[in-house]
Amino acid sequence: MRIGHGYDVHRLRAGRRLVLGGVDIPWELGLDGHSDADVVTHAVMDALLGAAGMGDIGRHFPDSDARYRGISSLCLLEQVAALLARAGWQVENVDATILAQRPKLAAHLPAMGENLARALAIAPEQVNVKATTEEGLGFTGAGEGMAAHAVCLLTRLPG
Repeated sequence: MRIGHGYDVHRLRAGRRLVLGGVDIPWELGLDGHSDADVVTHAVMDALLGAAGMGDIGRHFPDSDARYRGISSLCLLEQVAALLARAGWQVENVDATILAQRPKLAAHLPAMGENLARALAIAPEQVNVKATTEEGLGFTGAGEGMAAHAVCLLTRLPG
């Protein structure tokens, strides 16, 4: 078995959608990035790729590649899941934490977990997504951006 950790951060700005775990969240600011800038999905992808020893999302989906401009991060997560399966890995579980001062995210967390599980072709019970504020501290607490951490456990597929 292998354990992986992922981290991602994006700046908040006006004129962008806020997408977290594949859920469009109504808010006046969105996350800035080449793709949809979904920090939680990016952290999950990095955790999975790291656990498998396959680098990171920048290696597989560089922001210099126009194919990934505005792409749904869930589509990229599906590609990561396919890479893992081809390499003989099975996802046992994923646990992710979103760091954001605002907006309140609790009502959206179940849908995020379901979206991530669907993209990974695993049961929703194998994915946990939670959110926390940073009590006004740091760039996330000041509302300048959002971040996410994720950990995962992979096991070898039989055979």
